[in-house]
Amino acid sequence: MQALPERWIIAIAGSVVMLLIGTVYSWAIFAEPLVVGFGWDLTTTTWAYSVANFSLATVGVVVGGFWLDRKGPRRVAMTGIALWGVGNVLAGFGTTRFGAPWLYLTYGLIGGIGAGMAYVTPLAVVSKWFPERRGLVGGLVVGSFGLGAFVYNQLIPRLPAFHAFSAHAAEVLAAGLAGQTPPALARHILANGPGVHTVMQIFIASGLAFLVIGLPAASILRNPPAGYASRTSSKCSGAGYGYSPASVVRMPQFYLLWLQLFANVIAGITIISNAVVILADLTSLAPAQIAPLFGVVSIFNAVGRFFWGGISDRIGCQRTFAAMFAVQAVTLFWLCGVHAPAPALAGFAIVLLCCGGGFGTMPSYSAQCFGTRYMGLNYGLVLTAWGAAGLLGPMLVARAKDFGVTFAALMPAIACALMASVILPILTRRPAQAVRSAPAT
Repeated sequence: MQALPERWIIAIAGSVVMLLIGTVYSWAIFAEPLVVGFGWDLTTTTWAYSVANFSLATVGVVVGGFWLDRKGPRRVAMTGIALWGVGNVLAGFGTTRFGAPWLYLTYGLIGGIGAGMAYVTPLAVVSKWFPERRGLVGGLVVGSFGLGAFVYNQLIPRLPAFHAFSAHAAEVLAAGLAGQTPPALARHILANGPGVHTVMQIFIASGLAFLVIGLPAASILRNPPAGYASRTSSKCSGAGYGYSPASVVRMPQFYLLWLQLFANVIAGITIISNAVVILADLTSLAPAQIAPLFGVVSIFNAVGRFFWGGISDRIGCQRTFAAMFAVQAVTLFWLCGVHAPAPALAGFAIVLLCCGGGFGTMPSYSAQCFGTRYMGLNYGLVLTAWGAAGLLGPMLVARAKDFGVTFAALMPAIACALMASVILPILTRRPAQAVRSAPAT
């Protein structure tokens, strides 16, 4: 039997790394148990996810990209996985004693930075190993990030102790407490049952699993030998040049790509962060029923990464982003009047398909504009748009919920912003050097 080619082994290892850190997208299943278990409001709880997202997509990817371009992928990926695993473990051990600030520090800051370092590495590596199929293979690898949430959402809510406490938390919140649990009730829950301690044990077990599985996979990642791209394909746009990060941040293309990723992420990340709460607002489903259903829908976040990535190889990244903006805008306008579970979940699936598609397409988009020589840091800088969207979107919904504003009331504004964003890819023109390096047609 023929051995698997080296570059596919590296792609598989990168996919495993992505699968593990993609569990950050499962935060919604913890929101209500933490609200009830600690007596927090939804805003306090959502800050942990927002800090993790912001740390991942700003500090983590920039530090990881800078280090990657100088020291190679293996060390960066292993450090990132280690921080992500340790952050989860520490969150589980200390949050019941030190409260929300400890969760922000461990899961949010330490874990988020580690996840960002681990995230940027496989993307940069596969872009170099597959120069002729960046959109498709990059989409497949980054699709594993979305798949991580799907797998995690199918496993954790089915654990008996977690399921029991989640159902109890939903009943408490449904009893007219407007998204908050009185501190006295929280103290009673902590003193008289497993409750939130079950959630903390899941954080610990998850962190240990990330370390045991992720570190060996991360150790496999490495760059191809010098001259590999030109030997692999003569039609590799962007393979033989690279703008330095100092040059990139002075180019209008950088800011146009940044805005496109920000706009494409905002709707999806908002849904992911508070999916249980949002679907409970829109439909008649009980929150305990929503988590596994949304877990199924979340697979579209993974599918979109290689679906739209493959499309971008055929119609170009600009047209792909324009299409994703338009599809999301129309879907959100439609969702404003939807209250039945099936169409609501279908609408969420479409938004997540496009949200994932942005992550599947942007690595190729960035490589086309800025080359691959400094791919790690250049793409890391573009990904800071994800951090900004991950901070703004979830907190907007959480604050609105705490003040009694429904998600349906926010959707038209987000839809209008997405429709206006269609002009951004139209305005984006590849730099002169990228055009000269493109293959002849």
